[in-house]
Amino acid sequence: MKRIAIDPITRLEGHGKITIFLTDEGEVANVYFQIPELRGFERFAEGRPVEELPHITPRICGVCPEAHHMASGKAVDAVFHVDPPPTAKKLRELLYSAFFAEDHTLHFYILAGPDFLTAPDAPVAERNILGVIKKVGLEVGGKVIEMRKRCNRVMEILAARQCHPICNLPGGVSKGLNDDERKEIEDIAHWAIEFSLFSIDAFKKLVLGNPKYKELILSDMYYHETYSMGLVDENNKVNFYDGKVRVVDTKGNEFCKYAPAEYRDHVAEHVEPWTYLKFPFLKKVGWKGLVDGQDSGIYRATPQSRLNASDGMATPKAQEAYEEYYETLTGDRSGKKPVHHTLAIHWARLIEILYASERMLELITDPEIMGKNIRTIPTETPTEGVGIVEAPRGTLTHHYITDENGIVKRANLIVGTTNNYGALNLSVKKAAQGLIKKGKEITEPILNMIEMAFRAYDPCMACATHSLPGKMPLIVEVRDTDGNLIKTIRRD
Repeated sequence: MKRIAIDPITRLEGHGKITIFLTDEGEVANVYFQIPELRGFERFAEGRPVEELPHITPRICGVCPEAHHMASGKAVDAVFHVDPPPTAKKLRELLYSAFFAEDHTLHFYILAGPDFLTAPDAPVAERNILGVIKKVGLEVGGKVIEMRKRCNRVMEILAARQCHPICNLPGGVSKGLNDDERKEIEDIAHWAIEFSLFSIDAFKKLVLGNPKYKELILSDMYYHETYSMGLVDENNKVNFYDGKVRVVDTKGNEFCKYAPAEYRDHVAEHVEPWTYLKFPFLKKVGWKGLVDGQDSGIYRATPQSRLNASDGMATPKAQEAYEEYYETLTGDRSGKKPVHHTLAIHWARLIEILYASERMLELITDPEIMGKNIRTIPTETPTEGVGIVEAPRGTLTHHYITDENGIVKRANLIVGTTNNYGALNLSVKKAAQGLIKKGKEITEPILNMIEMAFRAYDPCMACATHSLPGKMPLIVEVRDTDGNLIKTIRRD
């Protein structure tokens, strides 16, 4: 049996590798999406005052610290049995909307964009952000930088800095807005909406307008039917900050809908000895292994999954884009027929940038956003709490248990990438099976197209690593002074 390793995998946050095993005939026997790193933040939380966690857990990752700050802040609210005032909730969601728009822009243009805005088989030296700018032009590249700069400015205004925010307190936030800040954010929101519409139009022209790319998106090797998970409001519309978690089955029928404190009734985690990531699954379906379909407990929690799990978007322009998405991919504008095309996650991500930008404008023009009551001081004894938000990469759950003094006894985090880990393995395996055939030369572009299967999920490995199986492969490579491999010693 032959072994091929894509190590390290590229254009993601964190570290990982894809190991492909081929039969003697050259066909794909199995594929593992393996994560050889561990952060261990759940243990770091133990013994700390719970109110410190919204400032500790964002250090898990520099890409999505706002997601952990928000989920942690909501969990701490629940631990202290306190409900923040409406103004505080809206200020949090305003910050979070700006973060979502910035983070999705980063992934679409810089991490994923080189695969389809240049080409999957473009020279490696061109398959990067510089190649994207060469293709779309300096003006567009400038807009991408400006979008990220402006959204980061919103985060700086609301959370004191652009990375690792510090605004959430138990029961509210640390500061409100003044008139100048409100006007500045409103201008940014208008600009972000125009950028979002431009990005969707560019995707339709450059990607959907290219028959080769469209065929790739619709191909079977990038297709899985799984359950879909996402946070929704009281009208079952997509919401990133608040609401209930809704799961629909492979046909789009509601499977369950739960409040944050109920997550353990619906989601469990399976552990394998060859990776530091756990495999969440739907408890009422059960763990059936790395297989897809209606009878498998594996689900996806991606931008596409959020659209599948909802009945639409809560803002008008995003709703129009939502309807076009489903009409193009399923023939039904309602979204009742879910989309299961992995590469179409990128399109869904652009629709979410538009929603986040519109929501930013709604919030900053809401008179209540300027309210002075921004915190409810906790008065009850701390116990246990769960906070859930939608991270760009999927549903994010923080669960803390404390003693009567608020000292953390136990913490559990299920992050977006962890939710998707089962599907990630399915996707890279199916892509490999579709691309690697007996007698066909395995080239670098082929390996890149296998990587494209995981990039659609925008995985964050640092956030996701929470399992310690106790034993991982130790690989020692002995090379001569010219770098030639002499011997490999492996312990599994």
